[in-house]
Amino acid sequence: MDPTPREDTWGEAWADEAFRRRAIATVPVLAAVLGALAGFVKWVERRPGVVVADPLLEVLRPRDLTWLTFALIYAGLIGGVALLSRRPRRLLRAVQAYAAMAVIRMAVMWATPLDPPPGMIRLDDPFVQRMGGAAEPLTRDLFFSGHTSTLFLLALAAPGARSRMAFFACTGAVAACVLVQHVHYTVDVLAAPFFALGAWGIAGAIARPRRAPGG
Repeated sequence: MDPTPREDTWGEAWADEAFRRRAIATVPVLAAVLGALAGFVKWVERRPGVVVADPLLEVLRPRDLTWLTFALIYAGLIGGVALLSRRPRRLLRAVQAYAAMAVIRMAVMWATPLDPPPGMIRLDDPFVQRMGGAAEPLTRDLFFSGHTSTLFLLALAAPGARSRMAFFACTGAVAACVLVQHVHYTVDVLAAPFFALGAWGIAGAIARPRRAPGG
């Protein structure tokens, strides 16, 4: 058995004025952050960087695992949305954490100009490509791994031990895939869960009820 505490329905959560205000405010904030990130990674792609010595990548022969990587990513995203869609407070915290993590990632990428690892096999989203083609390919949005951190964030948000373990396993598999494909340096992948934890904590602080003065 994997019991989970009862959580509010959408009706119950929406009746809470504090939740309602945070949910409404989150939509434009997330849109602004994603728009900024889209422009930022294009700038990063044009910026020269440095190559980092990576003993693990030196012994891993690059292999194209694009389809497996995106199968895991999309399975995780679809499963995460399905689980969280019935848990409004967890869903809102996850969305806010993702926005916080995107802001953190822009700041960290700005501070760490990197060139792609030697032998990188570009990770192009096969579904986006088949539906009309993506914009310019991205190879320098490296530190820290967005795919790894997003799946780890879903693991933190997932209700119940079994679902969390499944998401942690998916995170580990994607982390291994991007290393084998030389899409990221080892440090990009190892650091990702810690940034996801930080973003999850920030979102939790935002959701915490404010105490009235003198209360």
